[in-house]
Amino acid sequence: MKRATRWTLWAGLVAVLGAGLVLGTEWLRGLSFVVRAAGLEGSVPRAVAGFQHSLFETSELRVPTRHGEVRARLYRPRVVRGHTVVLTSGVHAGGIDEPRLVKLAQDLATGGQPVLTPEPPDLLRYEITPRIPDVIEDAALWALSREELAPQGKVDLFGISFSGGLSVVAAGRPALRDKVSSTLSFGGHGDLPRVLSFLCSGVLPDGSRLAPHDYGVVIILLNVADRLVPPEQVESLRQGILTFLRASHQTQHDGALAERTFAEARALQGQMPEPASTLMGYVNTRNVAALGPLLLPFVQSFAADPSMSPARSPPPASPVYLLHGAGDTVIPAMESVLLADVLRPHTEVHQLSTPLISHAEVDGKAGAMDMVRMVGFWANLLDE
Repeated sequence: MKRATRWTLWAGLVAVLGAGLVLGTEWLRGLSFVVRAAGLEGSVPRAVAGFQHSLFETSELRVPTRHGEVRARLYRPRVVRGHTVVLTSGVHAGGIDEPRLVKLAQDLATGGQPVLTPEPPDLLRYEITPRIPDVIEDAALWALSREELAPQGKVDLFGISFSGGLSVVAAGRPALRDKVSSTLSFGGHGDLPRVLSFLCSGVLPDGSRLAPHDYGVVIILLNVADRLVPPEQVESLRQGILTFLRASHQTQHDGALAERTFAEARALQGQMPEPASTLMGYVNTRNVAALGPLLLPFVQSFAADPSMSPARSPPPASPVYLLHGAGDTVIPAMESVLLADVLRPHTEVHQLSTPLISHAEVDGKAGAMDMVRMVGFWANLLDE
């Protein structure tokens, strides 16, 4: 986390800690979680992060679903506080080993909540499909079938990025509708065709413009490559894109390795015939302006299934929490605002757009009141 961010969070911590002493245990629990998630250092943050601290154990599992068994990991605290959370990652080849997902699961388990992280295979391949909410639903039903994980017959569904919206879809299905205590969409979408159109055009639903992140556009190209190049070029183009995406992830922890992998992606481009080579060149140079118009004609059909969009699916009956980075350029914060409007006639909705996070991770400049709002959001969610 950036130094400026840590100073603003420190200021917020002082304000929120004072509020917590007045508002009680639920508020302090939310504060403790936010401090752990932000990774604040020092004796005071360590003391706050240790509030109701629980040790936990992890185990590797295979969870049955209608699409076959999926890999999963269970984080089980020794002292349980709250429902089991079924936590699903974003579109990422790291799956349940992705460091940010692991940290979030650990932070929740430290606070006393059991956490089950299923690994939908489609997410590993950077595919967004109707099978993903199926896997989320089936993983939740598996947890509900185990008395030690759901003694009260309820679970929570938490999803990151596109899995946030798909967790809302799963929570509204008949088999889970009365068995979900709350659902969190962390940087998630409301309407998938609308998000994909934004990624290709930079145009938001209100007509304003925002420069989209190249990550989302590259994933769209990966999914529709077979519609843009001859059949014999599809596999090599996809391998080049996957190499670029791997390098993008490596920048988070090993810059030198990332540069070598980016060089590999450029080398693969040089081996491709046209038109795959030109498309891979747009990927390597992050040329969203060139890629977007080429992809835009395909996004409506690619994302047409209603089960891929919570705004087009039956709403959950239980509370829905929508948390979004105010400046998110992968899935714009407007998606959470619009989804909240769709859901409010049917259920309780808590929506927060904050500069404290970017796309589903803590990383931004904010003031004390932003910290207060964030803690209040998590305090309410963890108390469901």
